[in-house]
Amino acid sequence: MVWQQIYDPFGNMFISTLLAAVPVVVMLVCLGFLHIKAHIAAGLGLIAAFAVAVFGYGMPAGMAGNAAFFGGLTGLLPIGWIVLNIIFLQQLAEGNGSFKVLQDSLSGITEDRRLQLLLIAFCFGAFFEGAAGFGTPVAVTAGILIGLGFSPLAASGLSLIANTAPVAFGALGTPVITLAKVHGYDLMEVTAMIGRQLPFFSLLVPFWLIWAFAGRKAMMEIWPAILVTGLSFAIPQYLVSNFIGPELVDIIAAIVSMVSLVLFLRVWQPKKVWRSTSLKGHEKDGGEAPAPVALKRHSASALLSAWTPWLILTVFVFIWGLPAVKNYFNGIWAPKFPIEGLNNLIEKVPPVVPTPHKEAAVYVLNGLSATGTGILLSAIIGALVMGYRPLAIVQTFFRTFWLVRYSLVTIVLMLALGTLTRFSGTDTTLGLAFAGTGALYPFFGTLMGWIGVAMTGSDTASNVLFGGMQKVAAEQLGLSANLMGAANSSGGVMGKMIDAQSIVVASTATKWFNHEGDILRYVFFHSIALACLVGIFVTLQAYVFPFTLMVVH
Repeated sequence: MVWQQIYDPFGNMFISTLLAAVPVVVMLVCLGFLHIKAHIAAGLGLIAAFAVAVFGYGMPAGMAGNAAFFGGLTGLLPIGWIVLNIIFLQQLAEGNGSFKVLQDSLSGITEDRRLQLLLIAFCFGAFFEGAAGFGTPVAVTAGILIGLGFSPLAASGLSLIANTAPVAFGALGTPVITLAKVHGYDLMEVTAMIGRQLPFFSLLVPFWLIWAFAGRKAMMEIWPAILVTGLSFAIPQYLVSNFIGPELVDIIAAIVSMVSLVLFLRVWQPKKVWRSTSLKGHEKDGGEAPAPVALKRHSASALLSAWTPWLILTVFVFIWGLPAVKNYFNGIWAPKFPIEGLNNLIEKVPPVVPTPHKEAAVYVLNGLSATGTGILLSAIIGALVMGYRPLAIVQTFFRTFWLVRYSLVTIVLMLALGTLTRFSGTDTTLGLAFAGTGALYPFFGTLMGWIGVAMTGSDTASNVLFGGMQKVAAEQLGLSANLMGAANSSGGVMGKMIDAQSIVVASTATKWFNHEGDILRYVFFHSIALACLVGIFVTLQAYVFPFTLMVVH
């Protein structure tokens, strides 16, 4: 029996919207204000989502349970698999001392913590976002920053803030490719439109990042380096997205930005070296700044040995992200499991889609092509290069699994919650509430993308969820469909830092367990403020600068 989604079950959009928001509010309040552990908060949010879906929206209980189960499987693979294996590599590097050599080599480029932050959190993180996405950049950069001595809140929060502007083109352009494929946008046109929105924020975010870390005065002390970092990322981001395509936008921009910053630091260094590793105003979160120490020099062979595991990781992540490689591995083994009692039994209806559309629920066990598998192989090869014996590698893996066990449970519950809200239609109710804002729709439509990513943890999922609605609403209001489709993705990137999945990844990478609420409270202002700025920019595009909507041929 097919169940049709109902988006206004009470015949009153205000009441329906309040009800739809209950699961998210329960989870965020538990995390951010009641200081409840993340896996318990996620569980309570899931219970609330189940109750709202069944008793408020009339979803059959069996379907609701199957939707949560489907989401939980997705939480294990690919998300949890990435987190487990990147922490595994980090544990291996720490165990043999090579991680300390890597830290010293980064300090050799610059001892200034602000510049290290630009290089690692923004540039290096953007590369991993472009190559893999799905939590990889936060896991990698937060782990490196904590190893360099940054406080847990600084390493977690700043990695999340930095992982914004590259997200729309993450995982070799997956979010925008999915947006175009699922909802019928012209791929090059919507890619170009995103490429006319995000470069402004690619320039802004590095300034914002250092301001959040060290304050306005300290930010201005290194403005030349920040400007070089932002411009050298924003310009390639615009050019590649508008004239080549979405797949290599982040990778090319990140490499150009990283090289530009390193070369610039050879001819310019700040007059005052910033050594504090704590957020300004949050010095108690992670301890006081360490005392200045003499920079330790290492031989070329030691440096090569320390960097080799991470270079191997980079190569493997890039290779595993290539569509041809994924298709090859999926052709070898990628069994599909339709979720009984859910697959093609739920129907989306207008105005979310032009015509009624059944929702597929097929779990693909793509263990070979999953990014986490590439990370695991790179970690094993890296361990052998570092001199580990096979037995020690296996022991370290199981120690890592035990270390992150609660984080994996949390990710499973978070994805179960997000998937249940998608299949029950409660997230669509929230989207429709934004869609009814008339002339203000460019602003609130952008925030629709923000809330989509905050709820699902994925710009890709947000585009699948709201991309069609953006197109329908834009056409009804006489706006550019490409503008609002792009706005969904561009606004969504600012929700990435507050989605529960990313916060758990950050707390796990920094081993700051049970402090997810502290991270959420810190990044929330930055997330909503940046999302509103994107909304204002999109509104200006719609009404003040319509020439930015012209198609580039």
